[in-house]
Amino acid sequence: MKRILAALCMLALAGCGKTEASKKVVVWHWMTDRHQAFEQLAAKYKQQTGVEVEFKKFFPPDIYSTKVIAAARAGTLPDIFGILGEKKVLASFAKSGYIVDFGPELVKDGWKDRFYAQTLATTAFDKGNIYDAPVGFFSIPLDATSMQFAYNKALLKQAGFEGKTPQTLDEMIAMAKAVKEKVPGVDGFVCGWGEVWLLHCLATEWAINVMGEEKFFATLKGDVKYTDQQWVDVLSKFVELKNSGIMVSDIITMVNRESEDNFSRGASVFSFDGGWAVNVYKQLAPELDYGFFPIVKVAKDSPAKIWAGAGSSLAVSNTSKNKSDAVAFLKWLTEKEQQAVLVKETNNLPSVKGLEDMLSPQLKDLASGLESSTHPNVWPFEEDSRVIEIFDKGLQQLILGEKTPQEVAEKIQQVKDSIKK
Repeated sequence: MKRILAALCMLALAGCGKTEASKKVVVWHWMTDRHQAFEQLAAKYKQQTGVEVEFKKFFPPDIYSTKVIAAARAGTLPDIFGILGEKKVLASFAKSGYIVDFGPELVKDGWKDRFYAQTLATTAFDKGNIYDAPVGFFSIPLDATSMQFAYNKALLKQAGFEGKTPQTLDEMIAMAKAVKEKVPGVDGFVCGWGEVWLLHCLATEWAINVMGEEKFFATLKGDVKYTDQQWVDVLSKFVELKNSGIMVSDIITMVNRESEDNFSRGASVFSFDGGWAVNVYKQLAPELDYGFFPIVKVAKDSPAKIWAGAGSSLAVSNTSKNKSDAVAFLKWLTEKEQQAVLVKETNNLPSVKGLEDMLSPQLKDLASGLESSTHPNVWPFEEDSRVIEIFDKGLQQLILGEKTPQEVAEKIQQVKDSIKK
């Protein structure tokens, strides 16, 4: 009998040991470019802590987002996951209590101090925020992104502009025309404006440059009309760009990947793109000689800001049985050592400071833009999606020559007025 009891005890102990060893934190994500790096880091984390982390990739992003929303409603969210979409989507998860507020944890051991302030700001909610979300930090940024102009150094050199970048739209148009004259078959400017958010991004950057943030925000609030002369001036810049003849002919139907392929082949001298393009260009054309510079101003003597902030970010489920382990893993993942691995493997701009020495020249260009950044996720007001839709359609009509700036401005304001009634 004693032998049987002893055997049972041994089995029980073995079972307990197995349960502890099988402890697992599950992460859902959509990032195909870094899945392999995630798996490498997960193996390293298990070796250091004994905690297994399993990364599950779902693609494309719209399928991933649908899966996350369905899991939230069903109460089957994984321990860690990313939330795609506008900030109001993150707000809805926070308001519903689905995700952890990292605020208390961020103040421990200087975790918050690791990050570029601009990256954390885009995932946080302040008191009195427009979404009525609880105050806190509900997502941890893994990397940063910055919307800037890319330029082909070799093409500019052939036209006599070695080491120079344009500061204004007029200068960019002049330089692009000079390159087109020197290098037959090359276009001056390319962008994936078939994806209208890229067009919208540049338009809002130019609007802030022309009228300043205060007046721009007043427009979103409804106190300034889109028919204001400064808005008409902003819209007119897209007509100037069209009439300059420097743009690729199919810019309105071109998606961003097509634009990036065009630029990587040296078919255009300038482009407007985000920080992720560094990795894209490395894959498409490793020898491409290029760099980034901030927004080309349309109001030379006024301040300008660029869209920048968190790129990808991850949240922790509030109902996770491994909540503390999930938070601990994200804290580890955003240490400089692990961020350095992600920078090396994915060529993305890190969300934390202190890695400037290992950044490529292009990433250093992008990092410098964080100092003068803005982003819709930190604006005090949000424009109605119906207004944004007609605004973006109007920009396309300007470039196609179908509408005048005044006509587009009036149509935008008409839609905004109809929504306010």
